[in-house]
Amino acid sequence: MEIRTLRYFLAVAREENMTRAAELLHVSQPTLSKTLKALEDELGKKLFERHSFSISLTEEGTLLRDRATDLITMADKIEKEFLSLDDITGGDIYFGLAESWQIRTLARELRFLKEQYPGLRYHITSGDTEQVTEKLDKGLLDFAVVCDRPNEKKYESIVFPEGDIWGVILPSDAPLASKAVITIDELVKVPLFTSQQGWDGDIREWAGERFDELHLEGSFRLAYNASLFVREGLGYQLALSNLVDVSEGSGLSFRPLSPKLETKLYMIWNRYQTFTPIAEKFLSQVKRSFKKTTAGPSDRQE
Repeated sequence: MEIRTLRYFLAVAREENMTRAAELLHVSQPTLSKTLKALEDELGKKLFERHSFSISLTEEGTLLRDRATDLITMADKIEKEFLSLDDITGGDIYFGLAESWQIRTLARELRFLKEQYPGLRYHITSGDTEQVTEKLDKGLLDFAVVCDRPNEKKYESIVFPEGDIWGVILPSDAPLASKAVITIDELVKVPLFTSQQGWDGDIREWAGERFDELHLEGSFRLAYNASLFVREGLGYQLALSNLVDVSEGSGLSFRPLSPKLETKLYMIWNRYQTFTPIAEKFLSQVKRSFKKTTAGPSDRQE
């Protein structure tokens, strides 16, 4: 099975039309059809359902599409890595990022590095811990940023200088918006939105024995989407600070939980990872920057 064949397959799967796919690939339609028929014969499975004016994937075809996407991404990443080995002006870095206002810290470090190496290119995938670590484990990412304490047997990590504070996002005219902080007593039986990861992890630990008194109305991966449901009066959102616009005039307010609930953010990478030169430079720069930020007064004077 060749990479070129998988690229052909993905083009047809995406376009759902043999003619359009052939045009995009700059090959003849008979050549494309013959290649895909040979792929089906090699795998011993039917990958496409042919219709009058379109093509759709079979169940086996859908499975191959998911696997082929990862393989092509990996092949492209390997090619770029080898091309960048002698490229002292830049290269590509791949990130998988959780939602946090502290991501701006990485953005700042990337800006500093790009000033030195203008050929630097970066590729961002967003998601929760499960999503980004899956890609990290497959070698599709160089670094991931997660809110959960990493598995030290699998990953190296550095912790971000500051923590993220959990709180409640609610309409500014809601009665609870007059509170400085919000306790579990005030959340009992209130419809709540949050990420499934946060609900099963930090919120469960924070609520303790009273966790079952809380009501999860709906789960969201993206904080902004959840805030739209808050605006429509469907419930309150449990979220980290600084993810949603709660400025004056936004119609929303953020109130921290009490007792305080803080989550640490970690940048992780595979324990036995081999980095490209530009990724190695980025990691060294982040380590230096974080060390300076977390140093005590006596450390800074040295």
